[in-house]
Amino acid sequence: MMRYIRYAFLAFLAVVLVSVALANRDAVTLQLLPADLSILLGMQERMQLPLFIVIFGSIVAGLLVGFVWEWLREHKHRAEAARRQAEVKRLERELRRVRGERDKDKDEVLALLDQAS
Repeated sequence: MMRYIRYAFLAFLAVVLVSVALANRDAVTLQLLPADLSILLGMQERMQLPLFIVIFGSIVAGLLVGFVWEWLREHKHRAEAARRQAEVKRLERELRRVRGERDKDKDEVLALLDQAS
C-alpha cells in the first residue's frame, strides 16, 4: 500500500514540475556577478536560459548546499560514535581476555556454561 502512495506522490510531483517548466519557458538573461564587479574582474559573461532551468538549478544548488552543511554539522556526532564503537570493541577484547584467564583452570563444560550466562 505504501508503495502505491509513494508512486502517486512521485507522479503528482512530476506533473507539478512539468507544469512549472512549461509555464516558465521564456528565456531570461542570467549574469552570475553584479555589473560593476564583473567589469572589474573582466568576466562579463551572460547566458540566455529558460526560466525553469534557473528555478530548478537554484533548487538543486540549495539542496546540495544544505546536504553539505548538514554533513559538516554532524561530523562531531559521527566522530563520537566512532570513538564509542572503538571503545566497545576494546572492552569486548578485554572481557574475552579476562574470561579466558579466569576460565583456564576450569573444566571446559563449566567454562562454556559461564560464557553462556
